[in-house]
Parts: sequence; C-alpha cells; structure tokens
Amino acid sequence: MKNISVVGAVIVQDNKILCAQRGTEKSLPLKWEFPGGKIEKNETPQEALKREITEEMQCSISIGEEIEDTTYEYDFGIVHLKTFYCQLLEGEPTLTEHVAIKWLAPEDLSSLDWAPADIPAIEKIRLDHK
Repeated sequence: MKNISVVGAVIVQDNKILCAQRGTEKSLPLKWEFPGGKIEKNETPQEALKREITEEMQCSISIGEEIEDTTYEYDFGIVHLKTFYCQLLEGEPTLTEHVAIKWLAPEDLSSLDWAPADIPAIEKIRLDHK
C-alpha cells in the first residue's frame, strides 16, 4: 500500500481555527480537514505547508509548534499527517480547492464531519485550549 506524507495547517486567528471542506471530486468528498497537502521530495514538512497554503488558500502563514503526527490507513493508501499551529501573515484564505471554510472555536471543532486522519489533532487542540 502507498505511503502518503502530508501536512496540515491549524491556522489560529482570534481564538478561532480554520476548517476546510474537501470538494466532491476528491477522495474523502465533503469531509472537513485542516488545509495543507503532500510533502514533495526534498521538502521539510514546514516548507511543504507554506507552499501548499500559498497555492491552496492564496495567503501566507508562519508555522509554530507541531500538534500531532498521525498515521491513518485509508483504502487509497496510508496517510502520515503532521499538523502544526499556524498564524496568518498576509492575505485572507481563499477557496481554490475546497468548497467551504469555517472559523470555529476549539471546543466546536468536533461538530464537523472530519477526515479520520485529522481527528487525533482535534483532540489535542481541544486539550491545548482548555
């Protein structure tokens, strides 16, 4: 089975966290996730995350501490997801690949239908913000 290394940005602004909904054409259609994407060869997770957020959300971020490193086996491959706390530096997140975005308080994150690999990070974020 294919190993897929990906990164996710937990973008925090005014004590709210950015959540992004996947499009219907993607794997895991309409599931919610932290925006990000695949780590390319010779890229650090942080470099990949900055590049992906610039491409996907058309804004730039600074990257803080790592939240979680999760491995989850889907039918299409084994996903290794690293999530990081991030801050917006410039621009507003724009929908290019996602069908919706929401800003939610940490305690409200579990109200959405998340991609399974993102769920351990949500648990950790809730504990961090108690």
